[in-house]
Amino acid sequence: MFRRLALPVVISAAVIFSACSESEGSKDSSESTNSSAVAPETPLDVEYIEAGPENVGVTTLALPNGDGVEVWYPTDVVATGQVSYDVRDFVPESLKALLTAEIPASYSIDATRDADVKAGKYPVVLFSHGFSGMRLQSSFLTSHLASWGMIVISPDHAVRDLKHAFVGQTGDPKQAVTDLFDALAATTADARFTDVMDQTQIATLGHSAGGGTALMAAADDRIIGYVSMASGSLGGSDAAAPAMPDKPSFFIAGTLDEVVSPTEVTQVAFEKAPSPSIYWLVDGVGHNGFDDFCTFGDGKGIIGVAEASGLGPILDTQPQFRKLGSDGCLPPAVSSEIGFPIIRQAVTAWLVDLFGASLDTTRILEVESGQYGAEVTITAK
Repeated sequence: MFRRLALPVVISAAVIFSACSESEGSKDSSESTNSSAVAPETPLDVEYIEAGPENVGVTTLALPNGDGVEVWYPTDVVATGQVSYDVRDFVPESLKALLTAEIPASYSIDATRDADVKAGKYPVVLFSHGFSGMRLQSSFLTSHLASWGMIVISPDHAVRDLKHAFVGQTGDPKQAVTDLFDALAATTADARFTDVMDQTQIATLGHSAGGGTALMAAADDRIIGYVSMASGSLGGSDAAAPAMPDKPSFFIAGTLDEVVSPTEVTQVAFEKAPSPSIYWLVDGVGHNGFDDFCTFGDGKGIIGVAEASGLGPILDTQPQFRKLGSDGCLPPAVSSEIGFPIIRQAVTAWLVDLFGASLDTTRILEVESGQYGAEVTITAK
């Protein structure tokens, strides 16, 4: 089902590579650590930046408590239009009635709703949204993974989704892990998906608090690896914190993230994680560079939608939401046109390699390209 990518690839203005492994301990110290890199003029396969060969279907299921579960998947049906969501549909009803400004608040993907699932056997990705997010928040990435032959399952987490977090109704983070596996069970039980999901090939993926959920869920024997975006580990640098799952992992963060520190949180988690693991630090990307939110509100995120609707004074009383809703959306942060391709390439390539059982973090291509205009620092072990 997969054309396996032999090497994780980076597309950037400049890539800085650092690798460490037990096998390199006997190397002469004068030997370059990026000896496996290709010269900049070597043609580079950038296929994972663009949509994959599969058409995308999307459907909505439900958790036992009635909360939504979104599933993106391969289909034979060629999309004749787009599937969209409006972020205002995920806020408390009282707030939704006030968000009346005529300003962009929706995100669209090329897909067909409720299309038949394409026959085959597909690996599974369980996606976990962040604090004040929702199941659709990273459709730019989840739908992209489906186009490359994955079934992506994303539940709403009532313990921290946008609707509940805004009014302070938050709960135990462990419930989000339960939500992931309940969503997996709900999808497996749906006759459309029962026979097409490869239950031996399941990975977790999460953003912010969802990165922590992805990490916690990876302790389950069914999970073979995880991706953590703009996140870290439970307990931070605390030596008494729970052990990291002994699974392949990929940590990716942005230099401008002022919600979750890339150096004090994400890098620390990477350093604690067992090998094999990779850490990408993308220059100019902020916290919301890993979700769709910065495409709303004329580039100001959901905060721009609220301000355009005259709700600036309300936001001033909830400064944490102003920060959460706009971090990474305004200059000097790079635009989503720069950030999204890098993130799509990174996450898709890593997952394809994981599912292809050929994860080799010590072999990474180093190239220079001005096409995307963001520097990426890569560390591998």
